[in-house]
Amino acid sequence: MRSTVANAGDRNLIVFPNCKINLGLHVVSKREDGYHSLETIFYPLPLRDALEVVKADGPPTQKLRRARQTADNRESAIVDRQSTEQSGPVGLHLSGLIVQGLTADNLCVKAYNLLKKDFPQLGDIELYLHKAIPMGAGLGGGSADGAFTLSALNEKFQLNLSSEKLLDYSLQLGSDCPFFIINKPCYATGRGELLQSIPLDLSTYSFLVVHPGVHINTGWAFSQLSPAPSPQPLPEIIQQPVASWRNNLNNDFEAPVCKHHPALQAIKDALYDAGALYASMTGSGSCFYGIFPKNQLPALQWPAQYAVFEVK
Repeated sequence: MRSTVANAGDRNLIVFPNCKINLGLHVVSKREDGYHSLETIFYPLPLRDALEVVKADGPPTQKLRRARQTADNRESAIVDRQSTEQSGPVGLHLSGLIVQGLTADNLCVKAYNLLKKDFPQLGDIELYLHKAIPMGAGLGGGSADGAFTLSALNEKFQLNLSSEKLLDYSLQLGSDCPFFIINKPCYATGRGELLQSIPLDLSTYSFLVVHPGVHINTGWAFSQLSPAPSPQPLPEIIQQPVASWRNNLNNDFEAPVCKHHPALQAIKDALYDAGALYASMTGSGSCFYGIFPKNQLPALQWPAQYAVFEVK
């Protein structure tokens, strides 16, 4: 999946950061630097955010699009408010799903500041980010936004950075970010940053992605595991028929997370009962996906707070 770019003129450039799923995920060992060594397959899916990069006419400001919420924490209406806070040479405007945290911690802003250190000629910009990819779900939406910002700034300001250099910058943003520079199926090891492109085409299948809205603390999830080498290399497993993956393609996080949140196991069971060839949790959760025969996605009834996405 290539980066999607539109209207790359002198002022405005729009990109559409996509998500990823994990096909198998093993925590192999605990490293001396405190990180864990992983083994997984990253696969891109066309569930996308939208990010527009605009050269600022004046000092950038921060415009946040927030949601009023009902007592049961479901979104009821979207409202705009203009913040008077100045955010240096970059202004961040948010819409769509609510984004928690400080502006300075947003990976789009971090990507700009990272390049600004080495390229002082970068002009002031406004970033307009519309969030559609659920956050904290194991889909890598934030990592995608950061990586796509790097690529967009490289194009807009003609920095002429190579793919290798963009990979170096993206790793400084986060372990998952380098994948979104390559943005095609990869076998990942190390912290997830050592990437090897693999021949895997699932375009003849359809996907159902279910986000239950449950937040899984990644640190807690790692604490529930006993690292161990995978019994069979993932690149070998994915060369087998998709229907056989159910027996030997596993996500180490799934068992402890589902034990702690039994409703999540019910999602996986429902996907299989509805005819999924393969179903799994992605990342450390809480999102699940099912792989179905092409154009045979079921019409399932989910709780109102669930977000469900079809990739046909």
